[in-house]
Amino acid sequence: MKRVRINAGQVGLVFRKGDYRRVLTKGVYWLRLNDKVLRYDLAYRFVQLPKSLELLLLDTELAAMLQVVEVNDGELVIVTKNGRFSEVLSTGRYVFWKGLVEFDFTRVDTSKIYITEQLDKAWFNKTELNAYIRLFEVAAFEKAVLIVDDVYEKTLESGTYRFWRNDTSIKVVKADMRQLQLEIAGQDLLTRDKAAIRINFDLLYRVVDIEKALLGSKSYEKQLYVAMQLALRAYVGAYSLDEVLENKAQIAQAVFEDTKAAAAKLGVTVLDCGIRDVILTGEMKDIMNQVLVAQKKAQANVITRREETASTRSLMNTAKLMEENAMLYKLKEMEFVGQIADKIGEITISGNGQLLEQLKDIFTVGKQAD
Repeated sequence: MKRVRINAGQVGLVFRKGDYRRVLTKGVYWLRLNDKVLRYDLAYRFVQLPKSLELLLLDTELAAMLQVVEVNDGELVIVTKNGRFSEVLSTGRYVFWKGLVEFDFTRVDTSKIYITEQLDKAWFNKTELNAYIRLFEVAAFEKAVLIVDDVYEKTLESGTYRFWRNDTSIKVVKADMRQLQLEIAGQDLLTRDKAAIRINFDLLYRVVDIEKALLGSKSYEKQLYVAMQLALRAYVGAYSLDEVLENKAQIAQAVFEDTKAAAAKLGVTVLDCGIRDVILTGEMKDIMNQVLVAQKKAQANVITRREETASTRSLMNTAKLMEENAMLYKLKEMEFVGQIADKIGEITISGNGQLLEQLKDIFTVGKQAD
């Protein structure tokens, strides 16, 4: 005989010549020498069954100590131990000990795509469960369309979405609902008079109908770009270079009206657009610079002639007044004498006669000569 002790929290299964005999709970037992005892911890799942489970369950005492969990295809069972997440069971048969630890089992149907079961949100952070879930996030400034097996299902607002991972195809296509900018940079165009120019054009838009934008066209951004590009080419080609430079706002408005109609078909609304830059090619730039210099020179000449004419007219008016008014003539004469005196450092007078008479003779010589 041999003595066997089973401690608290353990059970023992006795086998004799390979056949199951009985179950041992906490206590001390005397067994035959050829009896084999397999010990199990009641805090863990019953794994590595020594015999077929059906044979073990024939023992009613042992069967009362076991909980069998059957997991079918298309199902998962989430196991919690004493209220805390423990593991996820996939298809198969599982056996748990009763009594010491409280095991709870939550069965979910993974054959559908939606997670309809009331699951603790903290479980979604567990790697074991995430392996069976598809996660999609739609930002606060986005909307998305849900496509199941290539069929439109519904529109998703911003948020986090989880679906069971199975053979069903799921796609979530998102669109930015904020104000967006589309730019045509360095677009080479020909004006009506065959002048080659390069235009930078900006357009502001917003997606308003996500179903049209994502399902009605392959790429609404590219199609909006093409529509804006074609409208810009059409209007620039109808104007001469000078008209393009003078009517940028009118051209932008015309492009805006044409693009707005095309954008509505794409589920997009156009908010504003405009020509940012008109860039001339190298040769055309030199020609325009020469024209500008010539225009500025002509304007400068006109201004100079106008000022000269005004000055001459003023002199003629002054001369006429002086001719008609002797006193004004004398005042003007004295003004010029003062100006001459300012430029003379010293005056030397020789000979007889009064000082004022000699000064008068000096400044009136020219007049008497006339």
